Amino acid sequence: MMILVKIYGSQVGNKENVMSQVSKLKNKNLLIGLAVVIVLLGLFAYRYVQNQQKDNVLTIGISPPYAELLQTVAKEVEKDGIHVKLVEFSDWQAPNVAVQNRDIDANFFQQSVFLKNAIKQTNYDLHAFGTGSGSHVGLYSKQYKSLAALPQNARVVIPSDPVNSARALILLHRAGLIQIKDINNELSTLQDIVSNPKQLKFLEVEGPQTALAYDDADLIFGFPHYLNMAKKADPHSALFLDPVDKKYAILFVTRTDYQDKNQKLEKFIQAFQNSQQVRDILDKDFGKDMWFAGWK
Repeated sequence: MMILVKIYGSQVGNKENVMSQVSKLKNKNLLIGLAVVIVLLGLFAYRYVQNQQKDNVLTIGISPPYAELLQTVAKEVEKDGIHVKLVEFSDWQAPNVAVQNRDIDANFFQQSVFLKNAIKQTNYDLHAFGTGSGSHVGLYSKQYKSLAALPQNARVVIPSDPVNSARALILLHRAGLIQIKDINNELSTLQDIVSNPKQLKFLEVEGPQTALAYDDADLIFGFPHYLNMAKKADPHSALFLDPVDKKYAILFVTRTDYQDKNQKLEKFIQAFQNSQQVRDILDKDFGKDMWFAGWK
């Protein structure tokens, strides 16, 4: 019996030790499990906050002349929790590439004819999400006070891109300096000139560079905002201006599958269209009566 009791007692002792160790192990595993859950919850919360912040960030690609304009709108929508990041591009090709690649949400630099031609050339999935302001374009000369004073073989600077080159030729046609085959052809080229009485010599440069040619060329096709930026000429000093044409209003362009989370872009465009500050800046940068509301 004694032996039996001793053996039994030893088994009981071992069992108690085992149970104690199992209990400790369970508690340890429970603590580890809780720690893992806390870490996972923390990661989930972090990602949720990051996604929320990302959802409230709107990235727009712009040309330099629109920087101050859109910065003003960005400040206005900041109070609604919309954070805007503006990315400046120096050329007229990269902004569409960036939208297509989803590097930015939208861009603001081009009008409908330019967009249509860009889509045709690249097959990009882009469309106009909303409409901004447009501006007149004109014919400017530092040396001559009238178009009639232009000499034979005068040097005329026009943009090199197909859309704005055609716009320049259409304007020259309207001014009576040349004739082109079809004034309604939005992609007219130099080969479409059928009459050039003054034998004008055309020099093609990138659109923003036309203003820089003001001092040397006999005549330039000029954009008011670039003339102001270059401090070359008063936009109102044009020898000839184009009429208002809403198809040349600048657009907010996105991918066709763009999801406007929290209506960020929609609210931004509404602020743009209704802001008195925007109107004041347009008056300053383009000149009074040199711009128009494309959405009206």
